[in-house]
Amino acid sequence: MAFDSAGFATIAASKAGNAPSMYSYTTADAITTVRVAGYFNAIASILKVGDLIYCQTSTGGTRAATLTWVNANDGTTVDVTDGTTISATDSD
Repeated sequence: MAFDSAGFATIAASKAGNAPSMYSYTTADAITTVRVAGYFNAIASILKVGDLIYCQTSTGGTRAATLTWVNANDGTTVDVTDGTTISATDSD
């Protein structure tokens, strides 16, 4: 699938200096799709290098949470890191 702005929201916007902004993104796409260079191109004007994106994704119907960040943005093409999966242990 492709980026869908309906799943994108600002959590905290940087108001000064080089502090990163933080966003959330929810999609039925797998993180292996979301992390590919170009996925977030539609919002290249919003994202800057260092911004964090908390992704809620899905693989075969199984939800996953990943924290990734923008590692490149030339104004046209956005690339994010592979990210760190947030563990979902529930031992009760």
